[in-house]
Order: sequence, then structure tokens, then C-alpha cells
Amino acid sequence: MATQSPFSLVAGLVEQLGAGFQPPAWAIDELQQRLVLFLNHVLMQEPEAQARLARLNGRSVRMQWRGFSLQFSATPAGLLEIDGGAVQPDLLLTVIEDSPFARVQAALQGDKPAVRIEGDVQLAAEVNWLVDHVRWDAEEDLSRVIGDAPAHALGRAARSAVQAMQKYVRARPRPGADKAPA
Repeated sequence: MATQSPFSLVAGLVEQLGAGFQPPAWAIDELQQRLVLFLNHVLMQEPEAQARLARLNGRSVRMQWRGFSLQFSATPAGLLEIDGGAVQPDLLLTVIEDSPFARVQAALQGDKPAVRIEGDVQLAAEVNWLVDHVRWDAEEDLSRVIGDAPAHALGRAARSAVQAMQKYVRARPRPGADKAPA
């Protein structure tokens, strides 16, 4: 007899409640601004990524998931800026997975989200390169605030916690994996 996770009930409730939930426009705008600031912070630590983005000057990408979308374009400095969405994007990336819990579980297993790609394939290849090669060095940023040794200790603890969560998630079957095709 298969035992159901105690989190499946919570996940179902959150998904039902979240289906009609729409945050206020100002909150979405603020979140998008913060996300682009964070992405630019990470990009500024990667000269190769900035050089690649500078070559894409003015090209726009819209990313969508459920009812949320973010459209941005590359600047001549090799960074990102929010594109108001008035212009048709050169590339549209739509995350196919609807469930936030399934998306988090896949991310913990190291899987990229399933994405539908529409538009410029060359631009999609550049975006894929950025996703594969640009990483945030959180430990380096933290060391500027609290010093090298404490930042390294916190980084080691965080990596250990992530590995434990990944091990737990890998040991659990994926939802719907035990169902036989009809």
C-alpha cells in the first residue's frame, strides 16, 4: 500500500488557493525590478556573459509561467533591463510545468524546467548558454559582509542542507510515476 505524503494535502490546498490569486501590480513590478537588479549583479561578476549579452543589444526575451511574465532586453553594457512588454519579444520562453511544488521538486533534483520556445533559436541558444554557465557566488558576496571564514562555514552548511534535501527528493517517487499508462 502506497503511503501518501503529508505535504500532498497542503500542496493541493495551496494550488487551489493560488489558482485565482493575483498579487497587486505594484508588487509584481517591484519584484521584477529586484530580480533584474539581482541578475545584473550576478552578470557583472562574469565578463564573458556580459560580452555575449552586449552582442545581443536590444534583443528582447519574455519569460512566462502561469499568469506571470517578465520581459527584458539586453543593454549595450551587457546587462539586462526591463522591457515594458509593449514590443513583440524576439524570444518567448514559457515554463510548461504548472505546479509550483513539482517545479521545486524538479529543481532540487537538478532538472531544468520544461520550456516551450517560440522565436529566435539563436537567441534561445545564447540564453541557454547563460543559464548553463553563469552562477551566483553567494559565499563571495557574503564574505564581503561577514568575512571569509564565517561565510565559508555558512556556505558549507547551506551546501550540506541542499545535498540532504536533494538526497531526500531523489529517494521519493515523482507524483504520478507509479500510475500505469491507460
